[in-house]
Amino acid sequence: MSTAHDYINHPEVLKALQTVKRECRGKEYSDIVDAGDHQYVDLVMEGGGVLGIALTGYTYVLEQAGIRFLGVGGTSAGSINALMIAALGPPGHAKSERLLDVLSRMPMETFIDGDNDAKDFSQAVLDKAGMVKLIWKASQIIDNLKEDLGLNPGDAFLNWLTAELQGVGIKTTEELLTQLHTVAPGMRLRPTRTDTELSEKDKGGDLVMIAADITTETKVEFPRMARLYWCKPEPVNPAYFARASMSIPFFFHPFTVTECSPNRALWRELAGYEGNPPQHVMFMDGGIMSNFPINVFHQPYRIPTAPTFGAKIGIEGTEPTEITKPSQLLGAVFDAARHTLDDDFIKANPDYKHLVKMIDTGSHHWLNFTMNHEDKVDLFARGANAAGEFLCAFDWTKYKTIRKGLSQAFQASVGNGSAKKSD
Repeated sequence: MSTAHDYINHPEVLKALQTVKRECRGKEYSDIVDAGDHQYVDLVMEGGGVLGIALTGYTYVLEQAGIRFLGVGGTSAGSINALMIAALGPPGHAKSERLLDVLSRMPMETFIDGDNDAKDFSQAVLDKAGMVKLIWKASQIIDNLKEDLGLNPGDAFLNWLTAELQGVGIKTTEELLTQLHTVAPGMRLRPTRTDTELSEKDKGGDLVMIAADITTETKVEFPRMARLYWCKPEPVNPAYFARASMSIPFFFHPFTVTECSPNRALWRELAGYEGNPPQHVMFMDGGIMSNFPINVFHQPYRIPTAPTFGAKIGIEGTEPTEITKPSQLLGAVFDAARHTLDDDFIKANPDYKHLVKMIDTGSHHWLNFTMNHEDKVDLFARGANAAGEFLCAFDWTKYKTIRKGLSQAFQASVGNGSAKKSD
């Protein structure tokens, strides 16, 4: 069985930490600090199936550099990481080593909890089987898709996450939000910052988990929009939000919620939905709408007091996609749908290129839930290495100068707006 020791003592992880210690000592990453000289940022993480293990390596190195997280957000695997970061302790606490303990015990192979036909088809896809074999295996799962709209119930994942949250004292959304709003001792702005003050609300943490409500075609931000789907969201277990966010189309059953709010005004306010309120809603993976929701903490009208760091999974496309097979066509359509909205935001806000780092995940497959121990450790190390590179390259002073020019232009065009803590 793997342990946290196996991950943090990988040579690439140790190398990344040594580089950060040598080159980044005393470096500023934010204007929000606390009594322990920790620096606070918001963090958004991309979805990517089991490749989300790399995100844990990324956050581990950031925390080792003295960075703590106020707002945390993500989609699918990114939302799971965000939820665990929020659940494992108040914003001022380091979480990554405890998250590593969770990761080392995660029974990923059990998350494929469908019948034998579903498991055989999933393995055939991972093995890149020939078309004849794929068609044969696909014919055996038609009933699964017809009856359940997916291969795997997702119950094993939900039960595991519920137990992990309970193990750290989180059973309800109310408990989670209370912990998020715990203010670290001595949290303040740097004395060089004279343009604003942090309110008690600004000092508290935030959590955004993206799911796709395909019944009303709504991009959902949990827990903020939970009132639409549960009339009393406070006692709801936040594991449900993660289950909704990671409902990979056809791989997992859609996640269904019944007895939604009948309040038409509330639907209009939170979702912009003008139709009749649904009695039940079906969720799919939030990645079909926004796989990298880097915009969730964005405030365009001011110089941020804390940046929004972003961790993306995979290699940024530099070559056009070759499409010669139906499977490649389906993959290209899915990738275009899950990337376009977020890519458009970054194109419209190019300053975010200074905040986002791609994690090279090599040849690892995002649906390989039977991944071996060595591959998990390799993914963690890849995330750690990417974080080290990012921390050495990021220039907080330069970024604020860029944002100053942008905020002045924005205010000149639309007038002064109220200020919040982060971009």
